[in-house]
Amino acid sequence: MGLPKVHRLKNPKEFQAVYKRGQRYKSSHLLMRVLSTNHQTSTPPPTQFGISVSQKVSKKAVVRNRLKRQIKAAIRSLLPIISPGLKVVITVRHHGSECNYEHFLRELKQLLIKSNIIYGHTREYFL
Repeated sequence: MGLPKVHRLKNPKEFQAVYKRGQRYKSSHLLMRVLSTNHQTSTPPPTQFGISVSQKVSKKAVVRNRLKRQIKAAIRSLLPIISPGLKVVITVRHHGSECNYEHFLRELKQLLIKSNIIYGHTREYFL
């Protein structure tokens, strides 16, 4: 099961905007770029996510798709505490193919805390 449609980045132009103007946050296996959308409405739009896994990680599409599914599941479990109004692109770094779901979940939580996407929680709460 993937992410809900309102939480997906779909357009290549949206990906390019995040790549060009977004702030970067690194961990050992993930790279996250975050772009804040400045909407003047009373309720900001939901945070949208895009996931990128290069062929440098693995030549096999099966492995790349498995990594994407694991990251989507980790994001889906964190959606209730993620602040709205952002566009996020998560890239798996070249040595991320040996990670499992728990490792991705921990690194993703650390990156979201570092980038202030998750509010009201301390680092010790998740670790």
